[in-house]
Amino acid sequence: VLDEADRMLDMGFIRDITRIQKLTPQNKQILMFSATYSREIRKLAAEMLNNPIRVDVAEENKTAEKVDQCVIPIDKHRKPEALVQIFEYTNFSQSLVFTRTKHGANKLAKFLTKSGIEAKAIHSDRSQANRTRVLEGFKRGKVAVLVATDIASRGLDIDELPLVINYELPHVAEDYVHRIGRTGRAGKEGAAYSLVSADESKQLFAIEQLTRSKIEREMIEGLEPQVPLAEPTYKRQEQHPTGKRRNGKRRSKGQRRHRRAA
Repeated sequence: VLDEADRMLDMGFIRDITRIQKLTPQNKQILMFSATYSREIRKLAAEMLNNPIRVDVAEENKTAEKVDQCVIPIDKHRKPEALVQIFEYTNFSQSLVFTRTKHGANKLAKFLTKSGIEAKAIHSDRSQANRTRVLEGFKRGKVAVLVATDIASRGLDIDELPLVINYELPHVAEDYVHRIGRTGRAGKEGAAYSLVSADESKQLFAIEQLTRSKIEREMIEGLEPQVPLAEPTYKRQEQHPTGKRRNGKRRSKGQRRHRRAA
């Protein structure tokens, strides 16, 4: 069984998998699971599988319908304050909070603990025993907030987890789908909040382009950002003096071309 095949490629395990493949019997059955079906995954499937049958359990890069998503525009330095306010004024019993870095996860967990919120960090620098212990405490409700890096965005199944918070948006848009997929599982309802500062506008646009949906913006009263989020820019197509496009086809009035935000 090759599980999380796309992540194995990302993390450089393909050489190890190839070595294992050569040591196994030629006549065997293989199941390969991957959250994405990129060109690299197709190539891997062609090399390792014999006439495979492809089964899709959901539309690619589609978020769960019952997950209520919102973006909270916030200045970067006020994110800790906003996070505490969310926990104080909402009735969510538990939350999984994602940061980009291990250092950031440790720092945020300490800040939340000092603020009176029981929080623990989980990431790849922690031993397996420590991760298992922290995760078990979270599942039993002894830990209110689990602060994690993307190590927890896949393969982590927590029954009825009500809330996922992106304290920082991921660099890779696909990871957003995996992160918020920790809530709203098995048809249940969930919520996903993203604290987004102006310097993360590019990552936000990439996520919305990937999921083909605009995420609702919602301000926290008293914490409105001084630097607003940039919005995607639209530019009129360059018009030929004759009123035609450069490819020779007449351009309709007011037609625009979507540009990716820089």
